Amino acid sequence: MAFNFQTFKTRTLTAIVFAAVMLAGLFVNQWTFFALFTVIHFGCWMEYQKIVGLIDDEYNHISRFHKYGIMLLGWFFMVWMTNYNYKIGTATLYGMGWYCMIVLSMFLLATEIVFKKQLNVKTIGYSVFGLIYISLSWGLMIALQNKSADTFDISHPSFNYGALIPCGLIFAIWINDTMQYIVGSLIGKTPFSKISPKKTWEGTIGGSLLCIATIALLASVIDVAKVYSVTDWIAIAAIAAIVGTLGDLLESKLKRMANVKDSGQIMPGHGGFLDRFDSLVLAVPFVWLYVHLFLK
Repeated sequence: MAFNFQTFKTRTLTAIVFAAVMLAGLFVNQWTFFALFTVIHFGCWMEYQKIVGLIDDEYNHISRFHKYGIMLLGWFFMVWMTNYNYKIGTATLYGMGWYCMIVLSMFLLATEIVFKKQLNVKTIGYSVFGLIYISLSWGLMIALQNKSADTFDISHPSFNYGALIPCGLIFAIWINDTMQYIVGSLIGKTPFSKISPKKTWEGTIGGSLLCIATIALLASVIDVAKVYSVTDWIAIAAIAAIVGTLGDLLESKLKRMANVKDSGQIMPGHGGFLDRFDSLVLAVPFVWLYVHLFLK
């Protein structure tokens, strides 16, 4: 394929803007962190609903209250996952999130019964899967931020220490994707899955090992290793490599079922929200589980 300078320029500029927005959202403070993943949450939901509608036209006929209410329900779960660091005056957000989830759940169920006359199990199932696939992950990302914030000194006004675990996970995902692509391009021969024909076993295994080695090396020389051991970071990198690859395959499967190349066009040259965060969205719950089982 001939080198296309215009495509390269578009992809590079988009990547620079994307990285700047991500870093600002992650590290300025907990509010920018929450705002960043709020945008990502709703962006992923809009693309997910579009894909499901292409897979099954019946989902295109859900009510507007169902369509937007289920997104809002997932966002209230994110609000519930905040802690005492998120305050408006003397009030904390997480209590509001819990009550709003309960009330909205009852309204959503009631409107399905009243306006549809009967529960449509299939369309409800698609929405419930979306809550698990998207909202659960971004809610637990907020919880990971809280975990880091409780571990580190968060009194510094211009640096969000709570982003260290989330940022480490994101960095591991990025390294894994990059290394898998490079290794696969150089020595990849054996197809990994029919879902994603360009993936190879050589690229997947080689890239994953390089991801784990890179994170282990970084953890051994930076201050984070004094709080979280190198072993902990190796475990997080391994989860990112293994589960992140499965997340990429899951999103590829959904797109193939919907017969689309990209989930969206929000980032020129890079696709949509789900295209950018497909690995991360599946890895987050497993990292959260590891953190809460094995980290103090």
